[in-house]
Amino acid sequence: MWRDFKTDRRAVRALRVLATALLRDVHGNAIMLIAAALVPMLALLGGSIDMGRSYLSESRLQQACDSGVLAARKRLGTEIAANGQVPADVAAIGARFFNLNFHDGQYGTTDREFQLTLGSDYALSGEARVNVPTTLMRLFGQQNVALEVKCSAQVGMANTDVMMVLDVTGSMNETNAGDSVSKITLLRSTIGGFYNELEANKANGTRIRYGFVPYSTNVNVGALLKDDWVVKNWTYQSRTLVGGGNGSGNKSFWAVGSVISGSLNSTKDSQYPASGSNGNYSCSSPPSSTLRSTSVQKGTVTLPYAGPPAGTETRTSYWYTYNGSQYSVALKGSNCQVTKQTYTNYVVAYDWVTIPALQSSSKFQYKAVASDVSSWRNTSNGCIEERATYPIDDYTNVDLSRAMDLDLDRVPTLGDSATQWRPQFPEKIYARSLKWDNSGSFTTSPVTTNDEFFAPLVGDTAACPSAAQKLKEMTSLQLSTYLSGLKAGGSTYHDIGMIWGGRLLSPSGIFANENADVSPSQPTNRNLIMMTDGQTSALDLSYTSYGMEPIDRRRWATGSARTLTQTVEDRFSFACQEVKKKNITVWFIAFGTELNPIMTECAGPGHAFQASNGQELAAAFKQIAGGISNLRLTK
Repeated sequence: MWRDFKTDRRAVRALRVLATALLRDVHGNAIMLIAAALVPMLALLGGSIDMGRSYLSESRLQQACDSGVLAARKRLGTEIAANGQVPADVAAIGARFFNLNFHDGQYGTTDREFQLTLGSDYALSGEARVNVPTTLMRLFGQQNVALEVKCSAQVGMANTDVMMVLDVTGSMNETNAGDSVSKITLLRSTIGGFYNELEANKANGTRIRYGFVPYSTNVNVGALLKDDWVVKNWTYQSRTLVGGGNGSGNKSFWAVGSVISGSLNSTKDSQYPASGSNGNYSCSSPPSSTLRSTSVQKGTVTLPYAGPPAGTETRTSYWYTYNGSQYSVALKGSNCQVTKQTYTNYVVAYDWVTIPALQSSSKFQYKAVASDVSSWRNTSNGCIEERATYPIDDYTNVDLSRAMDLDLDRVPTLGDSATQWRPQFPEKIYARSLKWDNSGSFTTSPVTTNDEFFAPLVGDTAACPSAAQKLKEMTSLQLSTYLSGLKAGGSTYHDIGMIWGGRLLSPSGIFANENADVSPSQPTNRNLIMMTDGQTSALDLSYTSYGMEPIDRRRWATGSARTLTQTVEDRFSFACQEVKKKNITVWFIAFGTELNPIMTECAGPGHAFQASNGQELAAAFKQIAGGISNLRLTK
């Protein structure tokens, strides 16, 4: 028994030693601690992984929502504020862009949704939802993470200036194929719709101003000029009476009248290649095989007399009804297009002019005549002759100290006629020494004769369009009144339109005080919209903003390396680039004519439009309205 007791005591002692050793040994504790902490660590890690994927999904979902609502609002356009019409595909376009940016099942998500809502202020709101499945968090009963994001987009006009440079040449009285009214009538209504879109989308507290430069052979800007900006004396290619003076009788002739009623329809007849290359094209006389008719009807009334000289004239109206067809040739890109013009019930008013006859000993001396024009504001027609310039051979190195017409921001200096503008007086101008039967030639030397030389005023080549308007806020009635006053006539000189469009819009030129930004924090979005219905059609018989060009020779002379048409186009291109240097966006619309490289280069990618009828013209202005507008995310 004792032996067994001692054995038991030894066993107990051994157990105590072993227990003490185990208690002192900490190596095994780590395993137990890790085992105890494994469950919360797995929960924390799983939550981090699932939350990271949720954040990634939410970020991508927000981007998709923004993309969808922006695309849908852009498709909705600016016209909805004016006409209340919602395009049928708005929701489809929004969904398409949303789906492209967050495709079904992306990141393992389910139950994807995207909805759009149109607000009363025409803001477009979107909501996107998706469920993100969990991984480790699923072990703790969290099956999905529900995500929802919101987005909203709105179109609003910030402070905006819009200068419309509008071709109002004679062809604007014509009607395009597919239209029922003339081009100038369609232009008026289309600009009215464009105005309504901009005004309807104008943000509170912002300013939208409109300016206009109607152009043809010239521009009518006289009323916008300060007295100090215009010369007091100028020299015109005119004539004086020499010899015995007036006789005892009278001399009468038909003078050019104006269109009273009727319609003119133009259809393309044929075309042939133009002369020239590299964008410098011109049209010579068409081949005899090109015209369907060998006789081109010009009218039945001739203009034998270019008067009157100093004296009294009397006028009585003569009504003339003209029916028939004629053909015209115009440059279309690199081709010359022959257009058949059919007149229906066309009524033209001609004036019968009576002036004192000359004595047999009397003659005219055709020469440059100095004139006091200090009363120009009451006696000029409102059109101007440009300030000093020179014939430019290298348009990559233009000397603006000499070409002051192309220095858009130069402010005239009082008493320095080179920097000032000169009023037009068409009644003073004669084309020395070209006769009415087209005999003779241009000369700079004085000529004394009793012959009558061509007079642009009587020959209808001295067109002066409707008055230009500076930038100003306008009511709908003011706009309608201004547009109704536009009249069509003259030839197409794109350069003078671009030059004055830039001058009237520039924030740093002659109207800098009026055109400055409202404040540094409210910059102005400046836009120049140029619309034409034809290619450049310069004519040496025209009295232009550079005088009687074959005689004055300020920018071009007969026999120059460049044709007059090329000169006009080169100066237009240069002026356009000068306009864009002033952070002005240029838009160009070719209405009833083709866009040529000069036009598209001026406007730039996405800013040039070709419209063959009134519907396409309206579409072009809608795109411009959308381009001018400020599409932005609002939340």
